[in-house]
Amino acid sequence: MNPDKFIFCLEAVPDTEIHTTTEVVKNLEKLAFEQGITSIYKTCDTIEGLEESLSALLYDDHNFKGYEIIYLVMPGEGNNICLNDYYYSFEEIAELFEGKMKGKIIHFANAKIVDLDEEEAQYFLDVTGARAISGYGLPYTKIASISTLDRAFFNFCQEYEDVTEIVEELHQKYFDLCKLLDFRLYY
Repeated sequence: MNPDKFIFCLEAVPDTEIHTTTEVVKNLEKLAFEQGITSIYKTCDTIEGLEESLSALLYDDHNFKGYEIIYLVMPGEGNNICLNDYYYSFEEIAELFEGKMKGKIIHFANAKIVDLDEEEAQYFLDVTGARAISGYGLPYTKIASISTLDRAFFNFCQEYEDVTEIVEELHQKYFDLCKLLDFRLYY
Protein backbone atom coordinates (compact mmCIF):
# COMPACT_ATOMS: atom_id res chain seq x y z
CA MET A 1 0.00 0.00 0.00
CA ASN A 2 1.29 3.45 -0.90
CA PRO A 3 1.06 5.60 2.25
CA ASP A 4 1.17 8.77 0.14
CA LYS A 5 -2.25 8.23 -1.45
CA PHE A 6 -5.19 10.04 0.11
CA ILE A 7 -8.95 10.43 -0.23
CA PHE A 8 -10.62 13.83 -0.46
CA CYS A 9 -14.23 13.50 0.68
CA LEU A 10 -16.81 16.19 0.08
CA GLU A 11 -20.22 15.56 1.65
CA ALA A 12 -23.36 17.57 0.92
CA VAL A 13 -25.11 18.66 4.10
CA PRO A 14 -28.18 20.87 4.64
CA ASP A 15 -26.15 23.55 6.45
CA THR A 16 -22.37 23.72 6.85
CA GLU A 17 -22.76 25.92 9.95
CA ILE A 18 -24.24 22.98 11.87
CA HIS A 19 -21.44 20.58 12.76
CA THR A 20 -22.43 16.95 13.16
CA THR A 21 -20.51 13.71 12.93
CA THR A 22 -22.06 11.89 10.00
CA GLU A 23 -21.87 8.19 9.19
CA VAL A 24 -19.39 9.12 6.45
CA VAL A 25 -17.01 10.72 8.97
CA LYS A 26 -17.23 7.68 11.25
CA ASN A 27 -16.43 5.33 8.40
CA LEU A 28 -13.54 7.47 7.13
CA GLU A 29 -12.12 7.38 10.67
CA LYS A 30 -12.46 3.57 10.65
CA LEU A 31 -10.74 3.48 7.27
CA ALA A 32 -7.82 5.48 8.65
CA PHE A 33 -7.58 3.45 11.84
CA GLU A 34 -8.07 -0.03 10.39
CA GLN A 35 -6.51 0.33 6.93
CA GLY A 36 -4.19 3.32 7.30
CA ILE A 37 -5.87 5.27 4.49
CA THR A 38 -5.77 9.00 5.15
CA SER A 39 -8.59 11.29 4.11
CA ILE A 40 -9.56 14.92 4.20
CA TYR A 41 -13.23 15.55 4.88
CA LYS A 42 -15.19 18.68 4.05
CA THR A 43 -18.84 19.58 3.79
CA CYS A 44 -20.69 21.82 1.39
CA ASP A 45 -24.25 23.05 1.09
CA THR A 46 -24.01 25.04 -2.17
CA ILE A 47 -22.30 24.74 -5.54
CA GLU A 48 -20.10 27.66 -4.49
CA GLY A 49 -19.05 25.69 -1.41
CA LEU A 50 -18.21 22.71 -3.60
CA GLU A 51 -16.15 24.95 -5.88
CA GLU A 52 -14.37 26.65 -2.95
CA SER A 53 -13.47 23.31 -1.38
CA LEU A 54 -12.06 21.99 -4.66
CA SER A 55 -10.13 25.21 -5.27
CA ALA A 56 -8.64 25.07 -1.78
CA LEU A 57 -7.64 21.47 -2.38
CA LEU A 58 -6.12 22.24 -5.78
CA TYR A 59 -4.29 25.43 -4.97
CA ASP A 60 -3.59 25.37 -1.23
CA ASP A 61 -2.87 21.72 -0.49
CA HIS A 62 0.66 20.77 -1.53
CA ASN A 63 -0.26 17.07 -1.27
CA PHE A 64 -2.94 17.30 -4.00
CA LYS A 65 -1.08 14.87 -6.25
CA GLY A 66 -1.38 12.32 -3.46
CA TYR A 67 -5.19 12.44 -3.54
CA GLU A 68 -6.08 9.52 -5.73
CA ILE A 69 -9.80 9.54 -4.98
CA ILE A 70 -12.23 12.43 -4.93
CA TYR A 71 -15.13 10.98 -2.96
CA LEU A 72 -18.45 12.78 -3.37
CA VAL A 73 -21.29 11.98 -0.97
CA MET A 74 -24.19 13.90 -2.43
CA PRO A 75 -27.84 13.20 -3.08
CA GLY A 76 -29.33 13.56 -6.52
CA GLU A 77 -31.46 11.98 -9.17
CA GLY A 78 -30.16 10.32 -12.28
CA ASN A 79 -26.98 12.00 -13.45
CA ASN A 80 -27.07 15.08 -11.29
CA ILE A 81 -26.31 16.12 -7.74
CA CYS A 82 -28.51 18.14 -5.42
CA LEU A 83 -27.13 20.92 -3.24
CA ASN A 84 -29.50 23.12 -1.25
CA ASP A 85 -32.49 22.01 -3.39
CA TYR A 86 -30.74 22.92 -6.66
CA TYR A 87 -29.82 20.24 -9.17
CA TYR A 88 -26.55 20.28 -11.12
CA SER A 89 -25.95 17.94 -14.07
CA PHE A 90 -22.85 15.84 -14.55
CA GLU A 91 -22.00 18.12 -17.47
CA GLU A 92 -22.01 21.13 -15.10
CA ILE A 93 -19.91 19.21 -12.58
CA ALA A 94 -17.47 18.23 -15.36
CA GLU A 95 -17.11 21.90 -16.33
CA LEU A 96 -16.56 22.83 -12.68
CA PHE A 97 -13.73 20.25 -12.50
CA GLU A 98 -12.44 21.16 -15.98
CA GLY A 99 -8.88 19.90 -16.39
CA LYS A 100 -8.39 19.73 -12.61
CA MET A 101 -8.82 16.01 -11.93
CA LYS A 102 -5.97 14.58 -13.97
CA GLY A 103 -5.37 10.98 -12.96
CA LYS A 104 -8.00 11.00 -10.19
CA ILE A 105 -10.86 8.59 -9.59
CA ILE A 106 -14.07 10.48 -8.90
CA HIS A 107 -16.22 8.20 -6.79
CA PHE A 108 -19.85 8.84 -5.88
CA ALA A 109 -21.35 7.19 -2.80
CA ASN A 110 -24.70 5.51 -3.25
CA ALA A 111 -26.49 8.62 -1.98
CA LYS A 112 -27.30 8.98 -5.71
CA ILE A 113 -27.12 6.77 -8.77
CA VAL A 114 -24.53 7.04 -11.52
CA ASP A 115 -25.90 5.87 -14.85
CA LEU A 116 -23.84 7.29 -17.70
CA ASP A 117 -23.96 6.20 -21.29
CA GLU A 118 -20.65 5.86 -23.14
CA GLU A 119 -20.80 9.40 -24.56
CA GLU A 120 -21.62 11.04 -21.20
CA ALA A 121 -18.86 9.11 -19.42
CA GLN A 122 -16.30 9.99 -22.08
CA TYR A 123 -17.30 13.68 -21.96
CA PHE A 124 -16.87 13.74 -18.17
CA LEU A 125 -13.49 12.01 -18.36
CA ASP A 126 -12.24 14.21 -21.21
CA VAL A 127 -13.32 17.50 -19.63
CA THR A 128 -12.12 16.74 -16.09
CA GLY A 129 -9.02 14.73 -16.96
CA ALA A 130 -10.13 12.10 -14.44
CA ARG A 131 -8.85 8.56 -14.78
CA ALA A 132 -12.24 7.06 -13.89
CA ILE A 133 -15.71 7.75 -12.50
CA SER A 134 -17.33 5.23 -10.23
CA GLY A 135 -20.53 4.86 -8.30
CA TYR A 136 -23.67 2.77 -8.07
CA GLY A 137 -26.70 2.03 -10.19
CA LEU A 138 -28.95 1.72 -7.16
CA PRO A 139 -29.46 4.50 -4.62
CA TYR A 140 -29.17 4.10 -0.86
CA THR A 141 -31.97 2.02 0.58
CA LYS A 142 -30.88 0.13 3.65
CA ILE A 143 -27.21 -0.31 2.78
CA ALA A 144 -24.93 2.72 2.71
CA SER A 145 -22.02 2.05 0.37
CA ILE A 146 -19.53 3.66 2.77
CA SER A 147 -20.06 0.96 5.36
CA THR A 148 -18.47 -1.84 3.35
CA LEU A 149 -18.12 -1.53 -0.39
CA ASP A 150 -16.65 1.99 -0.59
CA ARG A 151 -14.09 1.08 2.07
CA ALA A 152 -13.09 -2.05 0.12
CA PHE A 153 -12.94 -0.03 -3.11
CA PHE A 154 -10.68 2.58 -1.48
CA ASN A 155 -8.42 -0.15 -0.16
CA PHE A 156 -8.08 -1.79 -3.59
CA CYS A 157 -7.34 1.63 -5.11
CA GLN A 158 -4.37 1.80 -2.75
CA GLU A 159 -3.14 -1.65 -3.77
CA TYR A 160 -3.64 -1.57 -7.55
CA GLU A 161 -2.89 1.04 -10.21
CA ASP A 162 -4.96 -0.49 -13.01
CA VAL A 163 -8.67 0.28 -12.61
CA THR A 164 -9.65 -3.03 -14.21
CA GLU A 165 -7.69 -4.88 -11.52
CA ILE A 166 -9.46 -2.82 -8.85
CA VAL A 167 -12.87 -3.76 -10.23
CA GLU A 168 -11.93 -7.42 -10.71
CA GLU A 169 -10.70 -7.66 -7.13
CA LEU A 170 -13.79 -5.88 -5.80
CA HIS A 171 -16.11 -8.20 -7.71
CA GLN A 172 -14.13 -11.27 -6.72
CA LYS A 173 -14.25 -10.51 -2.99
CA TYR A 174 -17.59 -8.64 -2.75
CA PHE A 175 -19.58 -9.99 -5.68
CA ASP A 176 -22.97 -10.12 -3.95
CA LEU A 177 -22.67 -6.58 -2.62
CA CYS A 178 -21.41 -5.26 -5.98
CA LYS A 179 -24.41 -6.85 -7.64
CA LEU A 180 -26.86 -5.68 -4.94
CA LEU A 181 -25.71 -2.03 -5.18
CA ASP A 182 -24.90 -2.26 -8.92
CA PHE A 183 -21.30 -0.98 -8.65
CA ARG A 184 -20.15 0.82 -11.81
CA LEU A 185 -16.83 2.17 -13.04
CA TYR A 186 -16.30 4.20 -16.22
CA TYR A 187 -12.80 4.74 -17.55
